[in-house]
Amino acid sequence: MKLLRVGPPGAERPVVLGQDGTAYDLSGRTPDLDGAFLSGLDVTELAAAVAQGELPVVDIAGQRIGAPVVRPGKVVCVGLNYRDHAAEAGAAIPAEPVLFLKASNTVVGPDDEVLVPRGATKTDYEVELAVVIGRTARYLETDEEAAAVIAGYTISNDVTERAFQLERGGQWDKGKCCETFNPLGPYLVTPEEVGDPQALELQLWVNGELRQDGQTAQMIFPIYPVLRYISQFMVLEPGDVVTTGTPAGVTMGHPGTAFLQPGDVMELAVTGLGRQRQVLGKA
Repeated sequence: MKLLRVGPPGAERPVVLGQDGTAYDLSGRTPDLDGAFLSGLDVTELAAAVAQGELPVVDIAGQRIGAPVVRPGKVVCVGLNYRDHAAEAGAAIPAEPVLFLKASNTVVGPDDEVLVPRGATKTDYEVELAVVIGRTARYLETDEEAAAVIAGYTISNDVTERAFQLERGGQWDKGKCCETFNPLGPYLVTPEEVGDPQALELQLWVNGELRQDGQTAQMIFPIYPVLRYISQFMVLEPGDVVTTGTPAGVTMGHPGTAFLQPGDVMELAVTGLGRQRQVLGKA
């Protein structure tokens, strides 16, 4: 099942897509795709409501698509989680997941403009599989418990200003939290439709050139162990987002390749999760 939010920023409405792509308005059930809705989501019941015509059809053609979850309480990120990316970054394979937080107000829609920050010189991209949390997660012990807290999956572009990240005191958050630095979406795809989250292909293009082409099977720490690990240090709540790392191909790993500039176009795709497209602007 695919859930999405459609409309101008701050006025998006929740929508579910039927199997044939028809869009159905969820506004009668929830004001938004937020933690309260996700914590009570029953995919079987919602699918039955769609099949039985209980939800009004809505025309979303030409409308802006927002992030598939309202502003999350927190965005937890896993760094250096692909062996090939760690190698291109010149980093050792981590013994435990590397965690950092990304400001929740970095989240924008999948096709919204991404702004190159003032003073930036090394703006970079990172295609990632993102997990949206649907149940409170604390001290998870098994993969089964981890799977049970997942509301769905979506695409994240973990945009990063490398100069801020690595050359301004070594604090990653400086390069990760600039405005518009987390395009998310277009859909929240529920787990039964995604299938095995470790069998997905991730791709990213810049100005039509394929830069990243990896598979989630290459993760050092897979999805369920990552959620278990995070839950030992912080409580994950419905509506929170966890981004799970990027494969090789980022600009930083290829000396001589130009970093992103205003006017550049990024396009991203993950198996079964749709596509994103962002044009770079200037803050």
